[in-house]
Amino acid sequence: MSSIVTDRGIVHYETAGRGRPVVLLHGWLESWDHWHRTMELLASNYKTYALDFWGFGDSGKNGSAFTVEDYVLMVKQFVERLGIERVVLLGHSMGGTVSLRVSLDHPEWVDKVAVVGSPIVGDGLALFLRMAARPALATAAYRTPGFLPLGVRLASPLLVRDWRTWYGMFKRDISRTTMESFHHSIASLRHTDLRPDLPNLAVPALGIYGRRDRIVDPGQGDVLKEGVPSAQIRYFERSGHFPMLDEPDSFLETLGSFLNDARHGLSA
Repeated sequence: MSSIVTDRGIVHYETAGRGRPVVLLHGWLESWDHWHRTMELLASNYKTYALDFWGFGDSGKNGSAFTVEDYVLMVKQFVERLGIERVVLLGHSMGGTVSLRVSLDHPEWVDKVAVVGSPIVGDGLALFLRMAARPALATAAYRTPGFLPLGVRLASPLLVRDWRTWYGMFKRDISRTTMESFHHSIASLRHTDLRPDLPNLAVPALGIYGRRDRIVDPGQGDVLKEGVPSAQIRYFERSGHFPMLDEPDSFLETLGSFLNDARHGLSA
């Protein structure tokens, strides 16, 4: 377990491997270890850093009304304080949206960016997530004993193939998420719209989307492609919101091809 101290609190992260640096960013109500297997399989060629966003996992909860823009700052501070000169960003869901925003703002030190099931515009979120962006509904859902765990437990077979393993991770992660992080992060994501800036993306991009995603509309891949015609978009037919868990072999093959493509950016 490693951490750095920032002006908004501790940033917890885990590392694996040696080689070119890859920073992995998790989604809403998640933590770093959604990337555990991905890190293991990249370790032979890459130095991976999986972060917990402020307000989630084991990172700091101070001043915990965190937004997408706050997380952009967090990634910037992390990279600067570790002295990383060039980095690949890999983000799932909200983490992918943050990764794209970082890549737009700081192309000078982002080598490539890959997003998985990530909304480009807030309208791409499922209805229940758009509802969670409303303060009264978010407060009721978070504070009603057993409501979230039960609701997610009932829905989990529709969200991910190995739902029992994933649901155990969810229960642990939600127990470490503050009310403020629960609401403000999803509210910020709901009001995000990257479309006006996408044509300015100056780094190679990959988007991976599951055709069975019930959390983020897989059509967000088309939105990314429209804004960045050079982006590679891959749709996984048997995956929901978690292609790295639903189809891990195909996911790693697709990601590895993108990372190792010497035509774009640095290769391992």
